[in-house]
Amino acid sequence: MDNLKRVIVDFKKLTPEVLKLLVEKYPDGYDDDHIISFRNAQGERIEAVEVTTEDTKYLVKISARLEKTMANYDEEDYEDYDSDDPEAIPDIPLEDEEDDED
Repeated sequence: MDNLKRVIVDFKKLTPEVLKLLVEKYPDGYDDDHIISFRNAQGERIEAVEVTTEDTKYLVKISARLEKTMANYDEEDYEDYDSDDPEAIPDIPLEDEEDDED
């Protein structure tokens, strides 16, 4: 059994480092075979994809925002941020939300 620290990451807490790992591991996006389902401490069903660093296993909760951010990833967008800064990842609106604002 590995001794990796395990971290569940919501889109709001996603850092450039973890986003880069996701894009590298899933360059064409993830599919059903990559999704891990589990229940959290509150009994809620969570679906996530996994990426690993030397010392940490990240389970990143999947969402439409995650998919869109991965699809539009450009490493240069994050050059001015620390790799562990969750403020670097913009909270992009989804198309449905854009329509609601009109």
